[in-house]
Amino acid sequence: MFSSVAHHVSSSKLCFRHILVVVKQTAYEEYHQLKLRGQAPTALRWERLKSTYQTHKETVNKLTGILRYHRVSFRCVNRVELDRQHLANVDLVVSVGGDGTVLTTAHFLDHGTIPLLGINADPISEADLIAKKHTDERRSHGALCMCTSQNMSKGVTSVLTGQATLRTRPRMQCIVKSRFSETQLVPVLNDVLIANPSPAAVSRFRMGMMIPVVVDEDSILKMKQNNRDDLLADLSSFAERSSLQYNRYGTVTRFGGIAYDIQNSFNVWSSGLWVCTATGSTGAMKAAGGQIMDADSSSIQYLIREPIVDEFYCKQRRKINHLINDSEQLHLRWNCEKGMIFIDGSHLVHNLDLGDEVLIHGKAPPLQLFM
Repeated sequence: MFSSVAHHVSSSKLCFRHILVVVKQTAYEEYHQLKLRGQAPTALRWERLKSTYQTHKETVNKLTGILRYHRVSFRCVNRVELDRQHLANVDLVVSVGGDGTVLTTAHFLDHGTIPLLGINADPISEADLIAKKHTDERRSHGALCMCTSQNMSKGVTSVLTGQATLRTRPRMQCIVKSRFSETQLVPVLNDVLIANPSPAAVSRFRMGMMIPVVVDEDSILKMKQNNRDDLLADLSSFAERSSLQYNRYGTVTRFGGIAYDIQNSFNVWSSGLWVCTATGSTGAMKAAGGQIMDADSSSIQYLIREPIVDEFYCKQRRKINHLINDSEQLHLRWNCEKGMIFIDGSHLVHNLDLGDEVLIHGKAPPLQLFM
């Protein structure tokens, strides 16, 4: 039986009828597969993991019961198997797990047209925060989840009937330009970490702000007509720089065929770079010493992690942590042999090579999230 708040509602009054339920794969399931192959760590606390797994399954079963009660069409998919083909004809996506499941699911909603509801399957309690024993450290805070396993009967009903609050959450976009390719990464809801693959190694990069410039296209065209394509990569940058209206230090680059001048750039030696949205400013950015932003802000924020401080940084301290408005774009040139971009956590990673360039801005399609 469902909670009394989950009263029957006529299907004609429902706002959503085709629902995709994305289910987290629990640690117990992952480690159990390793155990079958004899590869599971010996220090695992199996009883705790199994208890969390059972709680998670009970939440999924309860949710599917609620959806059947409201006579809506739905299907379930494991988070690790989620693909864009699962979104066909779907008008609502429900993630069951924690914040990580919400973030992973949001990556597939790159157009921002399908609303997302997060359900925290095993929420952490105040007792968990202070207890020294008999608690599961894997429980979720669920900051991005609208409801929990305890109150989801009321929460899911309010969503289906159009009574819940749907918020527009700004996201940011990262584009990586390598020597022969340009890759647009998935929209970022929380944050990205750009760093050396080894946490003990220094991350070296140059960063600045991108400003569109008018270039001398005739000079580039003449090079092509003279069959000097082999020199085009080197000379085009010079031709573009010489066409600027006034002489200033900078580097000219192109993204999406548009020429940009990199202004106010400076070299960085540090442990990497955090860049976050307003939503992500209360997470890793706050813990690293950054600023908490207004939840509806479309600006993005960067913070240089553990910079090797010298006289330059001391004079221009604001550059270590800075807000970038929605009309500005951040540019980064990676100056290490290898690097990584961690997108909304550790599950999604994009590799960087020496000389790769990264463009970051806050104009990605926003996410429709029930809060």
